[in-house]
Amino acid sequence: MNKLRLVLSIVFTGVLLSSFTAHAQKEDYSDLLKTQVTSTKINDSNFLVINLRNKEGWHTYWENPGDSGLATEFEFKDQGDKIVLEMVEWPTPHKFIEKGDIQTFGHKNDYSYFFYLNNQFKNSDNFQVHLKYLICRDICIPQEKIIKGTFSDGKFSSSQNDITISESEIVERFNNLPRKRTLPTYLNITLTQHGDDMALFYNITGEGQKLKRAQNILTPYTTSPFTFKREKIYKDKKGNHYGSFMMDWDGAYLEPEYPLPEDGNFKEPITFKFVFNDPVTNESYRVDYEVASFGKNGESFSSFYKTLTPVDNTQKKVDSKVMNNQSGSSLPYFLLMAFIGGLILNIMPCVLPVISLKLFGLIKHSKESRGRIFKHNLFYSLGVMATFVALAAAIVGLKASGEQVGWGFQLQSPLFVSLMVFVIFIMALNLFGLFEFKTPGGSTLGNVEIRNTYSGDFISGVLATILSTPCSAPFLGTALTFAFSESTLNIFLIFLFIGLGLSAPFLLTGFFPALIRFLPKPGMWMEHVKKLLGLTLILTVVWLLDVYSALVGSAVAMMYIKSALVFTFFFFYMRKKMTKKVYATILVLIPTLYLGYTSVTTPLNTSGSGNSLIEDKKREGLEWVKWTEDAMNQRINEKKLTFIDFTARWCITCKVNEKLVINTDSFKEMVDENNVDLLLGDWTKKDGHIGKWLKSQGMVGVPAYFVIDDKGNLIKLGETISLSEVKKALGVN
Repeated sequence: MNKLRLVLSIVFTGVLLSSFTAHAQKEDYSDLLKTQVTSTKINDSNFLVINLRNKEGWHTYWENPGDSGLATEFEFKDQGDKIVLEMVEWPTPHKFIEKGDIQTFGHKNDYSYFFYLNNQFKNSDNFQVHLKYLICRDICIPQEKIIKGTFSDGKFSSSQNDITISESEIVERFNNLPRKRTLPTYLNITLTQHGDDMALFYNITGEGQKLKRAQNILTPYTTSPFTFKREKIYKDKKGNHYGSFMMDWDGAYLEPEYPLPEDGNFKEPITFKFVFNDPVTNESYRVDYEVASFGKNGESFSSFYKTLTPVDNTQKKVDSKVMNNQSGSSLPYFLLMAFIGGLILNIMPCVLPVISLKLFGLIKHSKESRGRIFKHNLFYSLGVMATFVALAAAIVGLKASGEQVGWGFQLQSPLFVSLMVFVIFIMALNLFGLFEFKTPGGSTLGNVEIRNTYSGDFISGVLATILSTPCSAPFLGTALTFAFSESTLNIFLIFLFIGLGLSAPFLLTGFFPALIRFLPKPGMWMEHVKKLLGLTLILTVVWLLDVYSALVGSAVAMMYIKSALVFTFFFFYMRKKMTKKVYATILVLIPTLYLGYTSVTTPLNTSGSGNSLIEDKKREGLEWVKWTEDAMNQRINEKKLTFIDFTARWCITCKVNEKLVINTDSFKEMVDENNVDLLLGDWTKKDGHIGKWLKSQGMVGVPAYFVIDDKGNLIKLGETISLSEVKKALGVN
């Protein structure tokens, strides 16, 4: 039977390949897989890196392709001569159930292969990488690519690269390879004969086990002379998992033939290799199981397994990782969430200064015609929508380059924050009456201030959008998670609907001006309110300076930017008060521009000795510990009560939650009485590890709160919290 199956498989694969090859010759499928070949140095070792990006919905195959498929092959040539490079590890595979109920293992989306380099490639003007792969969706297409390049001083470069992956992402992929570890004590494996076949049984002990979606617990590498069938998973009442593989013994097809030993002892020990998706630690790593003999009690194992509950792990749970498959039916729901989230942003503290300015403008325009009121609000809305489109475009571009991005990503840029400091500071000076922007022609055209023009409305919309990103309003997190994991079109749709929500109140008053009649009438009181609004903008500048300080970690850069702000003030003050405005410009503008430029070009302090958020948080009386996945997993394994806070200096919603919940005496009492550990994830600066982990949990921004209960369960609380909610999740009073 095995011989017949092997012959049929060979014939079937041959027919498929010949058919697909003929089909592929007629069509250009080169865009199904894009490549970048580069080199990198990690931990004092040099590696050749092959970065691949599959077209959405398509996959290639792992070292063990499963029921069908062909593993990707790599061939290298230096100066025309074939050479062999050792792969570090195959990336962790995904499990696919293809048409006809065919189970395969492979790779999708973005992934990388790493090969050890040695010093012989220090310089080479003719290096070649030859890829042979089978890429599949509804059909399978055999393809190959040859990437040529050169080594110069140990660094590889090629003009044939289709994509560019950032160095930080490459290092992260390298660190996530399934490295070999010692077989954990809680994983027990047994090899036994089962009728005419072989079987491998295993069980995992320990509480709080969680399976990875659409993944085997054990994914077997190819191991001759065995052929693994499908993994079956079971669970007992305590939550322990059990698994089994039926296997074919293919020794009869070897040369010389190797019959299955009747006494159960192999000629030489056989080593099985697996990628272990550990349900206890939630990590993926490689384990080896060496066996010199096998038992003959497979039927008794099968009888025991029949008393357990089967676990179907082939379907993914509904979360951000599978929204691509649901986008057609779920898109209207997420667009609604985006609209509601944008609407709620209007009352969030991060945008209140600019929203207040816009309301101030509404009062000023309340006596104008309906058409002019509509135009003012329309241009404000256009500013909002244009900025959201620009943000969406930036996110699409960064994702295409392999960067990890999330909501509020631009506030992780010192250059952007410093620019916003000056823009908002100048707006505040405008409100304090130090200057007015005038239209061309000056008094001839009426000295119209920019804040009262359509240009001013548009700029107000831009600023409202930029300042909204430190906030993650309720409903918005759901929509953003969907957007950041979706296609380019849906990213733009989600962001447009957030913009519609943010601008909806003003669009509504534009269509129905009577709605603003509840606002007070214009009068002298507005001059005093104008100064108050200027003060709110100054406070916004103070907040942004704190963010800037945390990003640059440099006292020198802070000195420059503060000095530039002082000169900016005197520039506008002297223009207002001095008669010789040209001299004021020369005297003040040049040092202002110099100091502003120097503040953003000063080398950043990357030593971590800058303004530490965790130290600031400790001053509130709580002993925070820096979040890492290892620190979190350790507490999960120990079943230690833990509260996890992902935050950033630029996150206003985080500050509100801290004021109302985290920094209260009641929260501190709860932590002390129940010996709760506190982990802090600081996302003020760009941190790929935090960004990637939050995305895996269905979140793309901060705040984000989690707890670990006394059973070792990791529980997501979301973006807003209450003390009662935290206590309930922790299981304490």
